Amino acid sequence: MIQEGNDDLAAYMPNDESQSHDSASTNPTPEEQTSALSQPNETVSPGFVQRDQTELLWVAEKVNRVREEMRKYVIGQSEMIELLLAGIFSNGHILLEGVPGVAKTLSSKALSRVLHVDFSRIQFTPDLMPSDVIGTSVFSMKDSEFNFKKGPIFSNIVLIDEINRAPAKTQAALFEVMEERQITYDGTQYQMSFPFLVIATQNPVEQEGTYNLPEAQLDRFLFKIKLDYPTLDEETLILTRYKEQIQAPDLANITAVFTADELHKVQKVVEKVIIEDRLIQYIAQIVNKTRNHSKLYLGGSPRASLSILKAAKAFAAIRGRDFVTPDDIQFVTIHVLNHRLILTPEAEMEGTHMEEVIREIVQTIEVPR
Repeated sequence: MIQEGNDDLAAYMPNDESQSHDSASTNPTPEEQTSALSQPNETVSPGFVQRDQTELLWVAEKVNRVREEMRKYVIGQSEMIELLLAGIFSNGHILLEGVPGVAKTLSSKALSRVLHVDFSRIQFTPDLMPSDVIGTSVFSMKDSEFNFKKGPIFSNIVLIDEINRAPAKTQAALFEVMEERQITYDGTQYQMSFPFLVIATQNPVEQEGTYNLPEAQLDRFLFKIKLDYPTLDEETLILTRYKEQIQAPDLANITAVFTADELHKVQKVVEKVIIEDRLIQYIAQIVNKTRNHSKLYLGGSPRASLSILKAAKAFAAIRGRDFVTPDDIQFVTIHVLNHRLILTPEAEMEGTHMEEVIREIVQTIEVPR
């Protein structure tokens, strides 16, 4: 996480008097945050407005249960799990990028089990047609008319494996459903049921037989999460856990934590998370800087700004807070922007990485106090 100075969390709590601290602020673990929320505050400073933490405590406890269920099968990748939850809580789609074998598909399937909702998987291939995704009209001999047969996109959690394997016309079939959560076919609109989340995967190494996602498609993903290899200790733990197992992992042991109604409730909680005007300005300055950077050919759009805002509020709720801090914004910014920006040809030839440019932008902008 990018750190910029020592943030006093009290400074971002509305109607609270800022309290001075002798030591630098630290980021407690999610479990510590949950424990702190459940402890009564016996010493309340004058002018402090005590807000009801019941809903946040409920969210934090649910999030911890999700972590426990995911850890049954996904070892490490704790940051990815939090980003997946932030994507669901902020109603955004997610793109997972990583080499084969780093649990992209397994993580997506495990997440779908944690949520008590419908799940479908679409394997994108070069010969896949748009009708294979959204559906098609089928003639009924009984009624002597055409009826629309819904495709696999009509689900709650849709895993699109190797999204860059399909040609542009099939990728374009996702434009409307990802942005407007509806399908228009033969003049009729079909609304998607809540929740609707697309989790797509792609392999950044193998390029033969693939089709790069257009910028309009990439912009519809809230995050692009880049997965790396596990550490030595994590890989040892993976081998130890599966040393007596040959078959693929059976996800039947995962217990569902969230229902559709509960996810809707969580999103209402996220909407109530407070963000100060100075932090809104901070987000605007970051995105505006991407449009005037010498190493960037394409900067972030207003959709990128809104995505940072929503993701930061969701991440604050996951951490058990009802207010956003600069740390929340800095954490999600890299994952929100890394697939929306385009480097200049000169920067690419110099071997510049997109994450380096984003960190540089964040570090050059003064953090609100």
